[in-house]
Amino acid sequence: MTQNFDKIQLSKLTIREIEHLIHQLPNNELPQILSHLDNDPRKGVQVLAQKKRKQVQKRIASIEKIRQKKQIENELHAQDFQLIAGIDEVGRGPLAGPVVAAAVIMPRKSCILGIDDSKKLSEKSREKFDLEIRKEAIAIGIGQVEPKVIDQINILEATKLAMNRAVEQLQPIPDLLLIDAVQLPSTIPVKAIIHGDGRCYSIGAASIVAKVYRDKLMKAYAKQFPQYGFENNKGYGSAEHIDAIHQFGATSIHRKTFIKKFI
Repeated sequence: MTQNFDKIQLSKLTIREIEHLIHQLPNNELPQILSHLDNDPRKGVQVLAQKKRKQVQKRIASIEKIRQKKQIENELHAQDFQLIAGIDEVGRGPLAGPVVAAAVIMPRKSCILGIDDSKKLSEKSREKFDLEIRKEAIAIGIGQVEPKVIDQINILEATKLAMNRAVEQLQPIPDLLLIDAVQLPSTIPVKAIIHGDGRCYSIGAASIVAKVYRDKLMKAYAKQFPQYGFENNKGYGSAEHIDAIHQFGATSIHRKTFIKKFI
């Protein structure tokens, strides 16, 4: 098919038909057709071409971002680590609710575009990625430590305990643990990655799984304790939450060592 024939064929198509054609084409064929569409006299076709080009550029940028996030894992795979688990926690700072950790082993070829530190994502995006991660993951483990234990052993030790509980659930057992800047005693080799949830693919995946899991817990607690706004604050010390503590006192899911100055 010559370039002139391409132009003739495209000129006979409606904008809706062109949009359908673009949607069906593989990415490697898009640059050629977009260059033809740029020269189409119809304004609507030119706008469509610009819109699609931006989408392609955004996708390329997303792929490159994931490639960078997977660099750490790829280097470790090259060192013969086969099953690498990313670990992250959520809930170290709240006044109420458990601390939760997730451990996730993703396939070597996994490439879910958009995975990032859960704090950088909207709730809707986190829930979407959580489903995709669960569909692709080789193994997922979740560990949690309740407020009573947090009060007994302190939040750092509780975080480590939650992480170990998450790792214990993994089948198969990983060869290496990647953790976001926590020194975790383990019989499995551990590599700590500073800001790992934003730099490392599997840790980012773990941060999303942990966040979605804990948010669901706090929404359930909101039905049990409706005065505290847990569905919104997730146990963190918002003004609404602190006012409720002053007015109604502590619940069974409050961390007593965290709320001393409020009761």
